[in-house]
Amino acid sequence: MNVPFLDLKGQCAAIRGEIAAAIGRVLDEAAFAGGPFVKRFEEEFGAFCDTRHCVGVGNGTDALWTALLAFGIGPGDEVITVPNTFIATAEAISFCGARPVFVDVDPATCTMAPALVEQAITARTKAVIPVHLFGQAADMDPIVAIARKHGLVVIEDACQAHGAQYRGRPAGSLGDAGCFSFYPGKNLGAYGEAGAVVTAHDGAAQKMRMFREHGQPKKYFHDLVGWNCRMDGMQAAVLSVKLKFLPAWNEARRENAALYGQLLAGLPDIELPYEAPYGRHVYHIYAIRTHRREALAAALGKRGIATGIHYPVPLHLTGAYRHLGYGPGSFPASERIAGELLSLPMFPELNGQQIDYVAWSVRRFMSVRERGLAMQAESVYVRRRAAERAAADHAGAEAVDREKMMVP
Repeated sequence: MNVPFLDLKGQCAAIRGEIAAAIGRVLDEAAFAGGPFVKRFEEEFGAFCDTRHCVGVGNGTDALWTALLAFGIGPGDEVITVPNTFIATAEAISFCGARPVFVDVDPATCTMAPALVEQAITARTKAVIPVHLFGQAADMDPIVAIARKHGLVVIEDACQAHGAQYRGRPAGSLGDAGCFSFYPGKNLGAYGEAGAVVTAHDGAAQKMRMFREHGQPKKYFHDLVGWNCRMDGMQAAVLSVKLKFLPAWNEARRENAALYGQLLAGLPDIELPYEAPYGRHVYHIYAIRTHRREALAAALGKRGIATGIHYPVPLHLTGAYRHLGYGPGSFPASERIAGELLSLPMFPELNGQQIDYVAWSVRRFMSVRERGLAMQAESVYVRRRAAERAAADHAGAEAVDREKMMVP
């Protein structure tokens, strides 16, 4: 059996008719850059995230960047975030002229450790970006409380958390702004590139709309130095269709995760994803942890099972951020996680037979490994016992020789 890591074709086939009709309406109205379809999606997604504003942009990196700019982050400022994330989180900080300051993560949730945030704050700190990793929200209440105490902006990197919840509230509504990517493989994915920022701040939303369109409040009147990062009409139309299915798709992911959990429970050297009691995980990624990651990935690959690694190098150890002065050992939890995570296939259309095959393959690998370790231990034991017997025999022979020498 072949099990893909992600199957976008299957999802597309199931809703092809609605998608084609939506794209047809965009063609009929020639509303390609911004326009009514973008406005409609912004209203729908803003309501989904329980926020007053949604600003559609070109991708998730643009979302992070425009959010930081709208809240006044610029040269000389510092922004606290985590090193075990996709590089876009830090890139957006850098492109504002600010400096990323990393803090380590909670080893269970793999998200920002709230207890470490305050000690990283300096006079230059202006914002905190917690990352809702793999579909699970960071522990936001203590992070927001610390930020409010020090007058900092909180911008959620929710690019992997469409529909995730924290204490009953949607990801994206927990700080000052929430940033989303609609890259095709996300829980809510476009058929190309797209992103959005959600916020309750009227002034920040107005600035974001200006930044995404060359700094203009209206055509050819430029109040700010902005950029071109509009969402296009076709992507908005596709996302409006897919948004209706997102709750059911997220529930399917949760059911798949639960089945994985049942089938993989109790395996040695396999740590399953942890769902924190404060939230609702939507499993954008289903990442297990093992010290035998490369060997397990290779074994699964031979059985036709695709896997991924998110992410193999924490940002403080990449060439792009070597200049920050961190080194190996700076963030032990993030570094350990980076060496152990292995992402198994996860998408709504994944069926029970496929999950069973993946789990069986993992269990088989681990049982073969355990048998190998047992054989290795047995071999060591056998060799040790043989050496002990040989030594005993040699000692016995020497004793006999001494006795013979003593005989008159």
